[in-house]
Amino acid sequence: MSISHAINAAQSGLKVSGLRADIVATNVANASTPGYVRRSVLLGETLVGGRTSGVTATGVARSADAALTAERRSLSSDVAQASLMSSTWQVLSSRLGDDAEGTGLFSKFSKFEAALSASVTSPESGTQLAALLDSANAVVAELNSLSKLVSQQRSEADREIADGVNVVNKALKQIEELNGLLVGVDGSTSQAAALMDERQRTLDTIAEYLPIEVVAREGGAIDIITVEGVYLVAGKAKQLEFSPANSFGANMTLDSGTLSGLTIDGQNLTPGASSYAAVSSGMFGALFTLRDTDLPAFGAQLDTIANDLVTRLSNDSIDPTKTPGDFGLFVDTGTPGDPGLAGRIDINALIDPSQGGSLWRLRDGVGAAVEGPPGDNSILSAMSDAFTKIQSIDSNGIQGSFSAAELVAHVASITGQSRISHESVLSSASTQHDLLMEAELSETGVDIDSQMQDLLSIEQAYAANARVIEIANQMMQKLMDI
Repeated sequence: MSISHAINAAQSGLKVSGLRADIVATNVANASTPGYVRRSVLLGETLVGGRTSGVTATGVARSADAALTAERRSLSSDVAQASLMSSTWQVLSSRLGDDAEGTGLFSKFSKFEAALSASVTSPESGTQLAALLDSANAVVAELNSLSKLVSQQRSEADREIADGVNVVNKALKQIEELNGLLVGVDGSTSQAAALMDERQRTLDTIAEYLPIEVVAREGGAIDIITVEGVYLVAGKAKQLEFSPANSFGANMTLDSGTLSGLTIDGQNLTPGASSYAAVSSGMFGALFTLRDTDLPAFGAQLDTIANDLVTRLSNDSIDPTKTPGDFGLFVDTGTPGDPGLAGRIDINALIDPSQGGSLWRLRDGVGAAVEGPPGDNSILSAMSDAFTKIQSIDSNGIQGSFSAAELVAHVASITGQSRISHESVLSSASTQHDLLMEAELSETGVDIDSQMQDLLSIEQAYAANARVIEIANQMMQKLMDI
């Protein structure tokens, strides 16, 4: 090898060592950046006239693992769905409660039963009657509040669907733009690697809302399809379509047309729809399930509780003073039979002093014109018997025989079982997702210790190449001196 060849080879080594050092520094700086994939320099020989004349950088490689990333992305959809379902059912379960000493609906029913029993013992006590009315108002307020909570949760789910559609549509358009940039860029450059990382982060955003698969195309571009086979990006980005509701009521449903589904190019993606394209997981899966299935079912069970309460204490055998068929202590302020009774239930105005009624009618009957004997507990006793009577119910997923308080306890148990089930699903999905995340990071992430070892190797190579140039220079000086 001539001295000039040695200098050229060493110079190429210095140049490559500098590039490798830059890549290591970039890796270390982005070690905590979400979606960043470890880079490395691809090396090759420099040939001049068939002879090796140094080293050259042929490109920058991303340490990607497409299979691991695809599986992890799929589980991201499952985790997003399970997390939302679990948190929602935790709220519903806690609001019902299962402890008489708590603050939930079961506690309110238990306290009402206790106040009713105390009034039977002391019907002459105005204090006891007032306590009974207060406990009845507490039951009404909690049922109204729970019904309102259901409507709010459905409305929030509808709004979050709309927000999610905007996020996904923006992300799909961004994928289209990144595809265009990558087609015009050498895939082995740092610029291409950065664009691919950005595209990966965008894909992860989409996957939180609905499960997707990626199809590689020529030039580094990709198409995106749902796992059901519907194209979201096919060269050009398509757009999801959804119309949020302006208001929300208990009778608003997808089937009636008062709520919007999710479509793309006329294909029905709405979770739960009888369509091959219906989305099966992700945030959209959870939000539509809550809005259209789970929350309406929970609201219907609240209506069953409210209807049972109104019916029990409106029995004509309890109060001989009221007109047959009229309401007793609790009333439905709307149209009987319509959804949302739990939100309409109220105290009979004839009994409630705040509505112009008289408290003594709790003891003497809602139809009583004048106050009766203070020691007469016959109506209060009949009310207590009706409240604790075991009755059969087969409605809205509730089957069995219960007293009024036992019915609430049963619904609380059903709700608690749903909460536990969703927590179990979340735990399982999160565990699998975390394991895949660790596996993916071990393959594609940045190990600082490993990068520092590479930097030491680069330093040694740089020093060796610099030493070659120094010695070659000394040789040239000696040749010049001759």
